[in-house]
Amino acid sequence: EIRYFSRKSDAKALWLVVSNWAMIIAIFAMVALWTHPVSIVLAIILMGGRQLGLGIIMHECGHGSLFNKWSHNKFAGQWLAAAFIYNNAKDYRIGHGKHHRTGGTEDDPDLSNYRNYAVSRSSFARKVVRDLTGITGIKIFYYSAKKFGPKNVACWIATSVLMWAVLFATGNGWLYLLWPVSWLTSYSLYMRIRNAAEHGAVPDLFDPDPTRHTRTTYARWWERLTVAPNCVNYHIEHHILASVPCYRLKEFHAFLKK
Repeated sequence: EIRYFSRKSDAKALWLVVSNWAMIIAIFAMVALWTHPVSIVLAIILMGGRQLGLGIIMHECGHGSLFNKWSHNKFAGQWLAAAFIYNNAKDYRIGHGKHHRTGGTEDDPDLSNYRNYAVSRSSFARKVVRDLTGITGIKIFYYSAKKFGPKNVACWIATSVLMWAVLFATGNGWLYLLWPVSWLTSYSLYMRIRNAAEHGAVPDLFDPDPTRHTRTTYARWWERLTVAPNCVNYHIEHHILASVPCYRLKEFHAFLKK
């Protein structure tokens, strides 16, 4: 059963990467063809979801569960995902691995993201305001730049220049602003919601059993476009068996329920 659900498919992995980037291109195209305050706001809402989608690609590649070859996971995780969302695939893989090993204990490196949930409505409202005004994003960017160092910042600059150059070549260089604005606002909010959904206010945050310290959520279509891309909502399943590729988690979920 483990072998069955842990099967990797390069075709499905490639489709996941291509479809995420196709949606990013489509969002830019929407604003280019219909430049209006409504389209810009809609683009920021959707773009944050696609940036989270890239984060899930980085996550899957970090587990080595997206493509069959490790070299393909390494390349896609860094150059088709992490570098565009101001992260580093290798460092993320190391930190996230510890999260899996120490989940349900005080040693979990991500514990500060969700240990205080549930919070009051007023507290959560203040967090949302910080996210949507870019305060959270600026702090994360500063921390990441300091942690990862000049070499990784250079990678971020290179991919940013590449994205701007492609848009500039189409006569829409200004559209690049949608990318950092989305990362600073909607992406920050979606990341907060994901942390709360996956591990916040669970039955027992300090129980090693993933069914106690992790949560699976059911995502509606609009949530798959924003806060739950690429089947990330099947989180208990992922913690039970991290080798299962994200494109098989729905099937694995049905199997576990049965």
